[in-house]
Amino acid sequence: MDMSNKVIIVTGAARGIGQEYARYLGQAGAKIVVADINDCDETVELTKQAGGTAISVNLDVTDINSVNEMIEVSIQEFGQIDGLINNAALYGTLQGGRFDTLSESDWDAAMAVNVKGIWNCCKGVVPEMRKVGGGSIINITSLAASYGTPYVLHYTTSKAAVGGLTRGLARELGRYLIRVNSISPSAVLTEGTNEFFAGKLDVALKTISQMQSIPNNLSPSDLVGTAHWLLSDASKFITGQDIAVDGGTVMH
Repeated sequence: MDMSNKVIIVTGAARGIGQEYARYLGQAGAKIVVADINDCDETVELTKQAGGTAISVNLDVTDINSVNEMIEVSIQEFGQIDGLINNAALYGTLQGGRFDTLSESDWDAAMAVNVKGIWNCCKGVVPEMRKVGGGSIINITSLAASYGTPYVLHYTTSKAAVGGLTRGLARELGRYLIRVNSISPSAVLTEGTNEFFAGKLDVALKTISQMQSIPNNLSPSDLVGTAHWLLSDASKFITGQDIAVDGGTVMH
């Protein structure tokens, strides 16, 4: 699972899961492009402290021009792109409730970031992956999609769309040796989860863990091994798959 000389873009990397992906993969030898609409200086510093190489790029995944600028900077700095983790998503700031009370603006924002954002980033990296003879794309979806989580229908629906995008794109890009897979975590102990559940956090985490075969709540470090494998040549025949990292909640 050698990652040396691989160039990996991680979106939504200013904090939480994305930050841990960047730190871990940098430590594993990859060169990391840390991308987020928010400041990523902390992530870059953590990656460098772990012995990695990283640069930060301001990115709005809903804007194709912003995506193209990120690709240009990545190529100028590192010369190629081998992997992409589409981690950027709206979650903590979304307001939940019955499906008919969700605001249209929240619905549109969830689709723009969580679905269109992935589409944009894939459009950006695929031409560069073709140039180097292949690559690996990981889309971060959610247990919410396969479980059918209620009262967050905008989020649940957007993550279900990511599953379809992943499978369809895997079929399109296999001829170029570009693999597309997804990871579906349960609720992870991040700032976004804290924001989303707010005062109900403790009850929510207890309920979620009790649904799992392994009754522990996930932390960002529990997700990095799966991503490492999917980005490495050790998984070169794996594409179009969704891997649930959810403690055994949903079993396919």
